[in-house]
Amino acid sequence: MATEVLERLRDAQNRHDLDAFVGSQQVRENWAEVFAGVPDFHAELLRSAHEDDTGWAEWRWRGTRVDGTRLDMRGVTIFGVREDRIVWGRLYLEDVEVAGQDIDQAVQHMARGAK
Repeated sequence: MATEVLERLRDAQNRHDLDAFVGSQQVRENWAEVFAGVPDFHAELLRSAHEDDTGWAEWRWRGTRVDGTRLDMRGVTIFGVREDRIVWGRLYLEDVEVAGQDIDQAVQHMARGAK
């Protein structure tokens, strides 16, 4: 089931377990870079759902980068799962804005563009 695979992914991320990232060497290299750059990286799987072989997940990723700046990202991933493994993925995550637009400003920007 796709949601179980997502939970295993979260657990592997929180253990910083590179051996859990089997298959694509690029995926393993990407996570090695994340764990090196954010030694206290922590993933929260806020919500997940699945339909057939596709899983959707809402994430919060946090930690402190080696330069002392904070990592605080939220967003959604969509994964294709086959035979209990992730075979493809799309990530839609972005930094959480501490001081940014409120919802009214964001809607105005979306509807009318930058002023």
